[in-house]
Amino acid sequence: MYISELAIKPKYFEFDMMGIIYHAHYLGWFEAGRTKLIEDLGLNYIHMEQAGYISPVQEMKVEYRKGIRYGDEVLLRTWIKENGGVKTVYSYEVLNGQGELCVKGTSVHYVVRREDFKPVQFKKIFPDWYARFAEASE
Repeated sequence: MYISELAIKPKYFEFDMMGIIYHAHYLGWFEAGRTKLIEDLGLNYIHMEQAGYISPVQEMKVEYRKGIRYGDEVLLRTWIKENGGVKTVYSYEVLNGQGELCVKGTSVHYVVRREDFKPVQFKKIFPDWYARFAEASE
């Protein structure tokens, strides 16, 4: 299984009044991790969009275990948990500089036609993507 890693330097504006990352920022970090994973696999999301398709989020789950504090180093790990012919599930882990798991989550995505949001079979429309995802998730 291939795991993409992204070092993140939290910005001051991402922290709340308690001095920890405001919870909604993890969703943006997850998207950055998913984008990096796709690029690490030699693919580019813009090509999917140019072909008339998009891959919106259908479901997002986030489990908070420990707060990230200002000055913490952050490592985001992203991998493909499930690569179906229609649905793809990504997994995420956010670790602090001590290697402690602070946040984990998943996101579920479908490929749809941009014009009408009708789901399509990822496996048939983008066989090269599907094959790379299959290799990375083994």
